[in-house]
Amino acid sequence: MEEIFDNIPEQPSYDVIVIGAGAAGMMAAGTAARNGAKVLLLEKMEKPARKVRITGKGRCNLTNARGEEEFMENIRTNYDFLRVAYSEFNNRATMRFFERMGVKLKTERGDRVFPESGKAADIANALEFYCRDYDVEIRCHTRVSGIVTLGNKVLGVKYYNKRGFERRIEAPNVIIATGGISYPRTGSTGDGYLFADNLGHTIEDVRPSLTALVTSHPQAQYINDVLLRNTTVRLVVDGEVIGEEFGEVSFSDRGIEGAATLRLSRDAVDALTEEKSVKLELDLKPALDEEILRARIAREVAEMGPEEFFAELVRRLVPKPLVVPICKELDVHSRLYISKVSDKEFERLIKVLKRWSFPITDYASFDYAIVTAGGVKCSEVNEYTMESKLIKGLYFAGEVLDIDANTGGYNLQIAFSTGHLAGLLKK
Repeated sequence: MEEIFDNIPEQPSYDVIVIGAGAAGMMAAGTAARNGAKVLLLEKMEKPARKVRITGKGRCNLTNARGEEEFMENIRTNYDFLRVAYSEFNNRATMRFFERMGVKLKTERGDRVFPESGKAADIANALEFYCRDYDVEIRCHTRVSGIVTLGNKVLGVKYYNKRGFERRIEAPNVIIATGGISYPRTGSTGDGYLFADNLGHTIEDVRPSLTALVTSHPQAQYINDVLLRNTTVRLVVDGEVIGEEFGEVSFSDRGIEGAATLRLSRDAVDALTEEKSVKLELDLKPALDEEILRARIAREVAEMGPEEFFAELVRRLVPKPLVVPICKELDVHSRLYISKVSDKEFERLIKVLKRWSFPITDYASFDYAIVTAGGVKCSEVNEYTMESKLIKGLYFAGEVLDIDANTGGYNLQIAFSTGHLAGLLKK
């Protein structure tokens, strides 16, 4: 793509322009400025770091403290590409960075790292302070409309100002850190994919990742807002178990979610896209095999009076909100006397407790997905610099790249690592 600037009056030039004031963009901008570059950071929303401020339900799981190999096992795509950026700025470096910025941190279950205050705003503010400390010029309400090049070299960007007039700014380096498409209300609307595509880059198919899964199960309506802990979830595609996770499962008007389900959702989305049969199996008693569970049920029944109801037995085995849905699933009346329950019905109860099956018919949209899978093809980007192999002076950082990970702090670390490396502007 070749485009020459129009006759709009010149504005002061910069060494680097960063598009997108999210986690990756602010890390890139601050790092470039710290190394002596004159940096302009453009953000189309009214303030920086909108998505950071709501991540982790407002608590911000900023990284994960696991060792490198275990950390990399949680990267779903292009982990080899990420290794260079991660080695330059890993999870320990991220933790030191925020602690030096005055943010006290704490590590919770699963080695997830949060600000001690429990406030995501502390992370967002630290990133903004980092940029301002090194004189990064931040312009909000500024929507970039295109990247201007001559031949295969960056010349600058075009943008719309607050009044809606298109302007341009010169810079020999531009870093695209526009995020993906998830949570578009925070400003992530896929602009970076369009910029990259217009400049000849390949965009791997984008789709929601870490998102709720929609079920057609008739009992789902009765367990809305229920949170299950210590549950094993299996992802079954075309009759074969292709993934298993342990942890929290929740039900909402969006579908089935919770950390365990979210970790399986990317594979479920891909399978649904390929029109395969998809279901989730919930093991509500993962600590007990079928024989031990059968003995447990026998003990409970022996302790119950003959005129106690079947619902009471179920209540002894699962949380109260599941009692009626499980009775409906078994087609056993909740007020059936326990003495009237047949051996066949007890066996069906065991099956449901160990393999309660929920057919998956769809997935929640980008409006609710935590991250976007897909993006700029990593083989077209220099892993040692984050610079485009096609356009000199063009860099990428964060979710716009085809890198995504499991829930647990890994995706923000990807943003920090790639943003830091892009900001170094190595040649």
